[in-house]
Amino acid sequence: MSPRKPASQELTKEMIVKEARNQFIKKGYRHVSMREIAKQLKCSHGAIYYHYTNKAELFYAIIEADFSSLNEEIEKILLVKKKNRAKLKDLFLAFMAFGLNNQHQYELMFMMRDQEVDSLSAESANKCYAHFAQAVQTLVDKPLAIKDIWSAFMSLHGFVAHHRGYVSHFRDVEQAAEAHVSFIIKGLT
Repeated sequence: MSPRKPASQELTKEMIVKEARNQFIKKGYRHVSMREIAKQLKCSHGAIYYHYTNKAELFYAIIEADFSSLNEEIEKILLVKKKNRAKLKDLFLAFMAFGLNNQHQYELMFMMRDQEVDSLSAESANKCYAHFAQAVQTLVDKPLAIKDIWSAFMSLHGFVAHHRGYVSHFRDVEQAAEAHVSFIIKGLT
């Protein structure tokens, strides 16, 4: 058992989340234990259980925060006073920017494949996708089939997946992203 941290270094949820996120990314969900997280934080695993009941709850907290951040980006765009087509472009670019500027989070949200992880993130992912789909429908002047919105989403996701790991920031591929978004918008409008 690790010695207790001094009071000036009390364990916080933020510290746990940061370390857990790093380990989930490096090792994958199944290969991370609460004991290993505690070891890296130099605390007892009981101290982590004080904040999170189990690894699944900890993973869900991470994913929920990430999807919440993406939903906030969508809301910011919808509130801006611009024409709908410009907002649609901004929405698509913001999605790609989020993915490429937060590659580790994006990987946990959309790319990590594990049966247990998928079931933990499904609710948050579905809410985020529904928010995205509603925003797209709001910004396009004609009714869209859900398959069309899904195709646009998958095209954006494909762009992020293709560039993930090869660029360090969205600005590295911003011109290509703008051309990609223009192509998608032509198909929707």
